[in-house]
Amino acid sequence: MPVVDAWMQHPTVRHANHEMFASLRRWTGMELLEEPLPVEVTVAALDAADVTIGLSSAWYGPQGPLVSNDEVADFVARSGGRLRGVAGVDLSKPVRAVRELRRAVEELGFVALRIVPWLWQLPPTDRLYYPLYATCVELGVPFCTQVGHTGPLRPSETGRPIPYIDQVALDFPELTIVCGHIGYPWTTEMIAVADKHANVYIDTSAYTVRRYPPELVAHLRGRGRQKILFGSNYPMITPSRALEHLPELGLDEETTELFLSGNARRVFHLDDHS
Repeated sequence: MPVVDAWMQHPTVRHANHEMFASLRRWTGMELLEEPLPVEVTVAALDAADVTIGLSSAWYGPQGPLVSNDEVADFVARSGGRLRGVAGVDLSKPVRAVRELRRAVEELGFVALRIVPWLWQLPPTDRLYYPLYATCVELGVPFCTQVGHTGPLRPSETGRPIPYIDQVALDFPELTIVCGHIGYPWTTEMIAVADKHANVYIDTSAYTVRRYPPELVAHLRGRGRQKILFGSNYPMITPSRALEHLPELGLDEETTELFLSGNARRVFHLDDHS
């Protein structure tokens, strides 16, 4: 069955080797990159799990871009149609950030914006985000963000679904919000926020199937079947490893299709960008 990976990145050397990811390298056994990773390696990792589209994100933090939008556009161009771009911006310069988001969507063809709050140590309710939310609504693209604790060596507070995602969804009911990394240890909060707000979704990135919290699995089998998207967080976890034990979830065929690709295609309007 075709798969869409809703949260991944093709890394640059400066992204992959950053000191804040030391804990992830310790957990996963990943080595430091000695030279740029060929796009063909990432495409092969997608092939291994029948991933037809990977949403490859830029990474912008206070020290500058670890993966720039133009680098992502280059990766997308060299992927043979397998990658779609997700924009990043410099949150500290809101006017410039809005212009860059517009450029990424209108000129580069990107399908979403992603900001990782712990990277900025600013929760999603900070005023610096709000011009970007309005711009996402205007451009018709989702806002992707991280929820839950942080694996990297940074504080976790900004990943709380309540109050942060709840408040943003109240302030911007037209904004589509895709919350990556499940929300653990606040998974129940995350499910409640997704239940409450029509345009709030959850992706499973950074977790293998066997590590999905039981409450998330129950939600996926039931009323949350249109609200949960598959994501891997490649290269930290390959899509094939993330999905290795998928049959153990006991999902019916319709739910499996929605989880693996249908929800992402709808939420990110991927068929409009093919």
